[in-house]
Amino acid sequence: MRFLLLAAAAIAPAVEAAATLRFSCSELVVERLDPLVNSGMSPSPHLHQVVGGNTFNATMLEDIPSLATCTSCTPTEDFSNYWTATLFFRARNGTFHRVNTFGNELGFTSAHGGQTVYYLSSGKVTAFKPGFRMTVGDPTFRTAKQLQAKYKYMDFTCLATPMTRGGQTLNFPNKPCAAGIMISLRFPTCWDGTNVDSPDHQSHVAYPAGNRCPSTHPVTIPQVFYETYWDTRPFNDKSQWPADGSQPFVWSFGDATGYGIHGDYVFGWKGDALQRAMDTNCNSDLFANRINCPTLKTQSLDQANKCTMKPSVKENLDGWLTELPGACPLCKTV
Repeated sequence: MRFLLLAAAAIAPAVEAAATLRFSCSELVVERLDPLVNSGMSPSPHLHQVVGGNTFNATMLEDIPSLATCTSCTPTEDFSNYWTATLFFRARNGTFHRVNTFGNELGFTSAHGGQTVYYLSSGKVTAFKPGFRMTVGDPTFRTAKQLQAKYKYMDFTCLATPMTRGGQTLNFPNKPCAAGIMISLRFPTCWDGTNVDSPDHQSHVAYPAGNRCPSTHPVTIPQVFYETYWDTRPFNDKSQWPADGSQPFVWSFGDATGYGIHGDYVFGWKGDALQRAMDTNCNSDLFANRINCPTLKTQSLDQANKCTMKPSVKENLDGWLTELPGACPLCKTV
């Protein structure tokens, strides 16, 4: 539990009451849509891996809980969508192969890919309002200095075993990782109290300063935290890595450094379900798909695995590709 407690401690002053809600969200769809940054555009410039409710579309302007018919997350009242860019392996010959996600082996082995999602708190928090959305990270960043100056708690872990914690880096690992690569994204925990979105999808939220929310963003919200396990194990043969010895992985938007790491979130919990869970300090067993939260309804991993969508953009995403899906200027590897 150490890594959970450290993450929770980073968001607010320590108090006795704390929520550490942790659950699995299986893969919903791998899709070239982005209803936040490229709202209404189909296809969007680069590929994403998406989990959550089956209302995911190019705009996400609807009343999500009333229209969704299933969710790939184990809490059945969570129809939110969580997504990140997709990871690719770039072979020595210049071709690309999509890297799959796999179920977190700390309790969610049978999940069909996707992400582990956390909602963390220390003390009283205000749950997100209908229509709330936000992003974290910047796909144009290519240096550690850029990333560290603006964002916190976004990193890569080269997994020697599923239990590996520590040794995080801000860039892609530069060696084969025996148990895959875990990528962690943590969103800000302070809200301006008024706007459910902003033009850049980030200005309405902020990180705390000295464990306190700034006066411009006085409302403490739960920390949304993703862990994504990427199955890089099939690509550990260094004879297929670039001849110059550099690491071979690249984000779907063309970043071969890793510093462009980013994530997107659209709130879609039904009614006051999330607020109830935070108010009653719900938590989860680390090694089992069990949420200790009587106020929430849950489903099994097998049921969550059944909630999927067909991609709306018809393109080849399997096998070896000569270019990244989209082939746009931003998608050129740098």
